[in-house]
Amino acid sequence: MRFVIHCTDKPGALQIRKDNREAHLAYLKETGVVEQAGPLLDDAGDMCGSTLILELRDMSAAQDWAANDPYAKAGLFDSVRINAWNRVIG
Repeated sequence: MRFVIHCTDKPGALQIRKDNREAHLAYLKETGVVEQAGPLLDDAGDMCGSTLILELRDMSAAQDWAANDPYAKAGLFDSVRINAWNRVIG
């Protein structure tokens, strides 16, 4: 089952994102469940959130994955929304 995780950063948290970016990218690669991922950008072109598409068994696994993301552990996110997702095109 696929899930979309949509995260928005806390205001003024760009340095937290930068400080934890390598660990976050390693987590994406190591877990082997990420189909697509990338940062959201603000009007200035700075990273301000994340959107990820994952293949996992259920919502509980998606919640666990999100909670163990180094960005989440560093307190980067203001909000995290997880939805089941059905790919139609692509």
